[in-house]
Amino acid sequence: MADESTQSIVVDAPPADVMAVIADFPAYPEWANAVKSTEVLDELEGGRAREVKFTLDAGPFKDVYTLAYDWAADGLRVDWHLVKGQMQKAQQGQYLLTPEGDRTRVTYTLSVQLAVPMIGLFRRKAEKMIMDIALKELKRRVEGA
Repeated sequence: MADESTQSIVVDAPPADVMAVIADFPAYPEWANAVKSTEVLDELEGGRAREVKFTLDAGPFKDVYTLAYDWAADGLRVDWHLVKGQMQKAQQGQYLLTPEGDRTRVTYTLSVQLAVPMIGLFRRKAEKMIMDIALKELKRRVEGA
């Protein structure tokens, strides 16, 4: 991924619990504040989502977009890329889960290319803000706080 941003957070739960929350797309609007709705468009055998449509409202940034997911067999990584979007030309991302005893380090990597040009510095700042909020909301959801 070119011009990607990466952040990590430690969650007080095993990787399977963290991945279960990441994979539960219908529940995103309950805990991910900017996500207004989700729709699983296609599933893999076993029930994991292959394609998901999101409606996002993050203040000045609103978008409806579809992401395609690739789930690692070991349950410790999920990658995704943009299939189509209104405001985005490209998006690539990854959650990597690293067990640390009874806890899990969640590393989130994201690269977004908007349809409208944006200075790289501002784009990276926006990516970091999105990731920071997403990781904190994920941690709160998994830990049940």
